[in-house]
Amino acid sequence: MDLALFDFDGTITTGNTYTPFIEYVSTAAMKRRAWRSLLWPWLGYRLGLVSGVAVRRRVTAYALTGRRASDIRALGERYARERLPRVLRPEAMARIAWHREQGDRVVVVSASLDAYLVPWCRAHGLELICSELEADGKRLTGMYRGGDCAGPAKAARVLARFRLDDYDRVHAYGDTVEDREMLALAHHPVFRWRGLQVA
Repeated sequence: MDLALFDFDGTITTGNTYTPFIEYVSTAAMKRRAWRSLLWPWLGYRLGLVSGVAVRRRVTAYALTGRRASDIRALGERYARERLPRVLRPEAMARIAWHREQGDRVVVVSASLDAYLVPWCRAHGLELICSELEADGKRLTGMYRGGDCAGPAKAARVLARFRLDDYDRVHAYGDTVEDREMLALAHHPVFRWRGLQVA
């Protein structure tokens, strides 16, 4: 049996799903006020001065702090059902299907949020490692439980869950520098769907 690790945003999908989800769950008033809190981090990110991890931390805190966890879960399920099918890459879904036909273990490893990835992965029968929203009782804290699942954290979480020597081969699929460490774990890394060969 092989292990297949798939990034989500930009690899399984045609682009970012985190930002549209934040917009999906934000009220009109929150959107109007967002520029006050988020303009400078966003500009810093566009200029390469602020990391994606830092921007996501600020945006998540702004949009989700104090929100009812049950409300965000319900919105996440609806987002997964209604919005995500529109942005799936056919080649990615075909490759996932191919791995499953081979009897491989298929895992989505993503910095995106559990609110919508849990229901999406459940619907597709896939395992999941991702950024998890932290709750204090019934309300979200605006922080991640265990940190943002990006960059080195992706590889660390894979290694914490799986013994790679238990698998004949490891395949990994990604599209940004945040996937570099995960791709380095693989016998067969695929970056932006280049050079893909059926093994």
